[in-house]
Amino acid sequence: MHLLRSILFALLLTITIPPAALVALCMAPFPPQLRYKVISKWAQSMMPLIRIVLGIRYRVIGRENLPAVPSVILSKHQSAWETIAFQAIFPPIAFVLKRELLRLPFFGWGLAQMPIISIDRAAGKDALLQVVDQGKARIAEGFWVVVFPEGTRAAIGSQKRYKVGGASLAIGANAPVVPVAHNAGEFWRRNAFVKRPGEVVVSIGPAIDPKGLSAEELNIRVEAWIEGEMRRLFPHHYGDAAPTVLSSLADEPVRSRS
Repeated sequence: MHLLRSILFALLLTITIPPAALVALCMAPFPPQLRYKVISKWAQSMMPLIRIVLGIRYRVIGRENLPAVPSVILSKHQSAWETIAFQAIFPPIAFVLKRELLRLPFFGWGLAQMPIISIDRAAGKDALLQVVDQGKARIAEGFWVVVFPEGTRAAIGSQKRYKVGGASLAIGANAPVVPVAHNAGEFWRRNAFVKRPGEVVVSIGPAIDPKGLSAEELNIRVEAWIEGEMRRLFPHHYGDAAPTVLSSLADEPVRSRS
């Protein structure tokens, strides 16, 4: 049954992406906010299909933690689910993504019309500058910026090294940081065609004011909250493993933006 559901969903994606991409291309002459409003309708329309066809529901806790101003969202990254669902959960957002995705037929063409931050991951330190420069521009346009600090999808129950790009952007833009934990990989596994039904829990943490913090200090606080929240909400995926945050700063309280 899970296989049949996954096949049907893949067919629906294949059918809907080309016309959505054509609509996105037609929106090219318009301002970023209007482009986003129209193009993001595709992702929002996918959420009922994900619920009905795949049986994957979601629940959000901590919505009250969202600041009133555009912020930097630093989130766990486990699957393609969050790249779709976040467009329905958060205010208008801009993703940081690798430039190669823009070359994909239809999907990449449409993606290029969104308020994205495209980086060359082979550029080393220059990639960090690309995140900060482009991210500040997106925030100035009124978009929230989503950064996956682990850099790539991590299997449920695992933890990769947190990179400082998102924290550097928050400091450069003087924007609050919103940490996010979720378990999408439990049902929509990394590189797995077959999806399983269940409820994704998205936990939005208290916003962190970057003022007075270095990128490294801010990054450690974000990592401590996300990894601690993952183990609090989904302990069955971690056993007795503790978060690998190697700093006393991880024990300091998170500071909310006033």
